[in-house]
Parts: sequence; C-alpha cells; structure tokens
Amino acid sequence: MSVMRSRESVVHMPSKKDFIVEKRVHNFNAGPAALPLPVLEEIKEDFLNFRGSGMSVTEMSHRSSLFEEVINDATERARRLLKLNNDYHVLFIQGGASLQFCMIPMNIALPGRPVDYINTGVWSTKAIKEAQIQGKDVRVIATSEDKDYPCVPTDFTVDQRASYLHFTSNNTIRGTQWQQFPDGEGVPLVSDMSSDFMSRPIDVKPFGLIYAGAQKNLGLSGVAMVIIREDMLKRVPDTLPTMLKYTTYRDNRSLFNTPPTFAIYVIGLVLTWLEETIGGLKEMEKINKEKASLIYEVIDNSEIYKAVAEANSRSMMNVTFRLPDEQLERRFLAEAGKNGLHGLKGHRSLGGCRASLYNAVTIDSAKSLATFMREFEEKA
Repeated sequence: MSVMRSRESVVHMPSKKDFIVEKRVHNFNAGPAALPLPVLEEIKEDFLNFRGSGMSVTEMSHRSSLFEEVINDATERARRLLKLNNDYHVLFIQGGASLQFCMIPMNIALPGRPVDYINTGVWSTKAIKEAQIQGKDVRVIATSEDKDYPCVPTDFTVDQRASYLHFTSNNTIRGTQWQQFPDGEGVPLVSDMSSDFMSRPIDVKPFGLIYAGAQKNLGLSGVAMVIIREDMLKRVPDTLPTMLKYTTYRDNRSLFNTPPTFAIYVIGLVLTWLEETIGGLKEMEKINKEKASLIYEVIDNSEIYKAVAEANSRSMMNVTFRLPDEQLERRFLAEAGKNGLHGLKGHRSLGGCRASLYNAVTIDSAKSLATFMREFEEKA
C-alpha cells in the first residue's frame, strides 16, 4: 500500500513568520537552562552549513576531521579554563550526571574500603542510593537532613581509609552551595558540580573526579563532562562492561561509540564564549556574584520574601525563596510570566520560587527580576 499522500492531503506546515519571537524572555529555568545569545546565534549560523562543509553540524560523522576539531577544541578549552595539568583527563559521557552516580562507585571504589558521602539534598541522596545498590560500604559522614537541608554541613570527620569523599557542590532545589569545598585531608574528593561548574575558579588538585551534566552552565542536556585524575583510572576494574568504564572514554578520546555530537559542539561554543568573551572563570565569578547580590538584596530587605537557604550557604546559581502563602506565590509567578520573567517556579518537591542565575543569565535579566520583585511587593 502506498504511503504517498496527495497534494491536497498534506498537513499545513508552519511558515517562518509563525516562529518569529518579538522579544526573548528573561530565562531563569533550572535546566535545561539559558544559553548565551552569541552561542545561539552561532548555532543558527552553522546549522545548515558547518564551516563550509555543505552539511549541518548534526549530520557530520563523528569520525570526520571536522568533528575531531570540535571535540579537541572543547577539550582544550576546558583544560585551559580549569588550569588542568597532564594528570587530568576530560571525558564526554552520555547519560548526564545521573549515570555518574553509579559509574563512580563502580569504577573508583577500592575493594574492602568504604565510600564516604556528604548529604545536602536530593542529588546527594540519589548518588548515595546508587552506591548502596552496588553493595558498597557507604557512609554518610555529614548531612543537614534533620533541618530539611537549608545549609551545607561543616561538622564531620574524614576517614583516611575512604576510597573517596563525595559531595554535591551546589544544590539546585534548596539553593545551597559550598562556599569552600570540604577538606578531604588527602582522601580524593569527588563532586557533582552540575549546577555550578565553570561558574567560578576552582583548585582541582584535591579532586580525583569532577562531573557535571551540561544542561545548566555548559550547554545541552544528554551529556556529562567528567574531569578525572590519572590515579583514579588505575582503580577501574577490568570486569566492568565496556561502556561503563572510564578507561574506555580515556583510551578512545570519548569516541568509542557515536557520542552526542551536537551537544559536544554546543559545549565547545559555550567554553569559547567563557574564555574569549567573558575572559575566564574569575570574570565569570564576578558577574555571577553581582547577579546573585541583586536578588538577595531584595530578599534581605523585604517583608514578604524569605530566603530558603541559610546566609552562609546561599547559592550564586539558584536563589530560592518563599512568599507568605501559596496563593501569593502563584500570583507572583503569573505576573512574572506576564512581564517576561520565566522559569521562576520552585522545584516540585519544595514549591516556592527559584531564580536560576547560571552563567548565561545576564545582569540585565537579574536587574529586571529585582525591579519586578520590588514592584510586586509594593502592590502586594
């Protein structure tokens, strides 16, 4: 039976004018999140004809010299921004941060040795659960669960026998962030940095492994960047499935199978923007601090907004706050949307409001939100 349709039966396809957006909104989504406008414009420019190849960037072979340039450039820019020496490898792995929750204990937990975790909320608990499923000797050495995670815990003792010490650097749901990373006292640090990676300079030397889902500060969903130290790779058991071994990605430059090519291409563009337009992580941190201070200043001087996170644990990336009642919160969110301020609804597990101020969110967007918050309070 023919699947061809007559001309009359063809469904109307929208024309270009149907997709014209009069003005881009202020995007405070928690992830997938805002991308830098220059990056979006370059994607648009490249999309049909990448570097004169006559192909879209989505169509080219991952084995081609063109894509090798893309992945090599993204890798080298990450190395420069983080000041990585030759002891560290940059890997691109599908499955986001959630796959890393299980890959980490699978690959780098030492036989007969415990694995230590600090619990600061849902992402930490997910990582802990994946290690427990594998029967590892999991110990939660610190948590703020008893207070419903309003801060990062500071009172804990590190066991020198631990295979590693895992923590989540920034909690998107509660809006907490480590201002200073925990001291592993020689035990390798492992961190889920999905929501604040590349937002500030870090000293990588204490870290055996850092991982970050790309969809907040790096690019598109569907891929995680993993920074792993060479000595961690020596722990990887030979008995693991091929695609779950970090050594597979190291040995094949993340090209063992077909990687998420478009997502890696976008990461490269974002890193280029960070390096060449912003001027590096120190400059990015200054901008991020300014954005966050604009919103926290409103909250701290308000009679209706209340911060969720304690002051010494406040996140630069995710500003979480509540209003006196849910009805007022709904009104706040509705009026914010009408004013072009989108993505401010808090996580479904917590409620309230949340402004995610990732790298690509501009100071202008933060100022617009701060102005709206003041005006809303005056009318409330």
